[in-house]
Amino acid sequence: MYNASKSFLQSFAQALQNELKDTGVTVTSLMPGPTETEFFERADMLDTKVGQADKDDPAQVAAQGFEAMMAGKDKVVAGSWKTKAQGLANRVLPDSVKAQAHRGMAEPGSGAGG
Repeated sequence: MYNASKSFLQSFAQALQNELKDTGVTVTSLMPGPTETEFFERADMLDTKVGQADKDDPAQVAAQGFEAMMAGKDKVVAGSWKTKAQGLANRVLPDSVKAQAHRGMAEPGSGAGG
């Protein structure tokens, strides 16, 4: 469900960008990687590989997103160099491969203690 919701949000942002293109209003899609917030605790994902992995600094992600928005960019992959590299890889990887990789990272019990 997580991958599907992210895909929907990206598609939704693109549709809004198109609909608003002649209005002077911009829409920037923020695409962060795993970020050090309460998300993983609230989602009951602390026992997963991604829940236990190092995460990006939320201040860095927010700053990069704000800069992209102020520059009128359509989208930004925000966070560390690792997140940006994964964003580049995601441009060429088939969706089925990305879904399998995400499942492996987010599978309950997949973390070190699982």
